[in-house]
Amino acid sequence: MSDSPEVPRPARLVAIYPGSFDPLTNGHLDLISRGSRLVDHLIVSILNNTQKQPLFELEERVQIIREVTAKFPNVEVDSFQGLLVDYASQRGANAILRGIRAISDYETELQMALMNRRMRPETETIFLMAAEEYSFISSRMIREIIMLGGAVSPFVPDTVANRIGAKFRQKR
Repeated sequence: MSDSPEVPRPARLVAIYPGSFDPLTNGHLDLISRGSRLVDHLIVSILNNTQKQPLFELEERVQIIREVTAKFPNVEVDSFQGLLVDYASQRGANAILRGIRAISDYETELQMALMNRRMRPETETIFLMAAEEYSFISSRMIREIIMLGGAVSPFVPDTVANRIGAKFRQKR
């Protein structure tokens, strides 16, 4: 029997990585990879925003992300509507994972994190800095490159590049 006090076992860390992921980029995949090493269970959850005209429909994005993240055993892919904190409560999540590419991201993310904390104090926000090689990539920029006929394969996983190619071959 030891004289040292019993150390409580840490609670299971369940995090949600929310976003539109339209399309999934190498930057997103990097955050999923790194985030999955930090938490017990990571839920990559696609916001079903009916106000936007997506490049990929919601179910296509779910399929793409499931395919690309199959190698991470503790990653699940889901979708949600409404407030993120309500979804976090429904899923039993105690953390939200967010990526920061630049100072401008930080200001927006800080406001959201503080609001989320006010609405659901038991949910923490974990910020990960984007890897340098992905810090300039955004889904919005990828969509713009696609619409202008440029190649996006250096910026997205192969699965995404193949789906984009197939989608635009069908439209011609």
